[in-house]
Amino acid sequence: MDDFEIDFASDSDCIVELRQYTLHPGARETLITLFEREFVTGQEAVGITLGGRFRDLDDPDRFVWLRAFPDMAHRRRALEAFYSGPVWQRHRDAANATMVDSDDVLLLRGPGFAAEPDACEVVATVCHPSDAAAFDAYAARHLGPGHALHRTEHAENDFPRLPVRTGEDVRVWFGPAEPPPWPVRRLRLEPVGRRTPRPAVSWH
Repeated sequence: MDDFEIDFASDSDCIVELRQYTLHPGARETLITLFEREFVTGQEAVGITLGGRFRDLDDPDRFVWLRAFPDMAHRRRALEAFYSGPVWQRHRDAANATMVDSDDVLLLRGPGFAAEPDACEVVATVCHPSDAAAFDAYAARHLGPGHALHRTEHAENDFPRLPVRTGEDVRVWFGPAEPPPWPVRRLRLEPVGRRTPRPAVSWH
């Protein structure tokens, strides 16, 4: 594999997957333990840059994470290497057993994102603007480099074994900001690695 490393603290523009998994009830900590023990180093070994990994604070059965690649060609080669390699082959059954759905994936272009080491909670906003120029004006007023703004990457998914969401154009950023005048979904996320996980809130 090619040697590369993406610095999420820089202004680099890369291909980013925002992955949101729905898990079987009670299975989230099982997946997180497996993920942190095997899949972080396993993916990094083939040239994938891991970003933030999070518990969804409003859904106890959701796991959210990011990974990044310098371009689409690197993405395809790295995913082929990982998903045909020994780490995934050895642990895929255990990982898949925790999952109800792993296809809620946004393919984005942006700087990537990893939470600060002392962060207790991160808010991610997924916005569906109706007008790109109007959104750019909003972003110029309300979003700065620290928001790690991402846009939909419309390139064809050339690793179809892992589906991504298509037919939509979104903007994603991290941290508080003035609410935009378009439909949004806000994710309250707890970075994996906190000593004591906070209880999730179930909305009825």
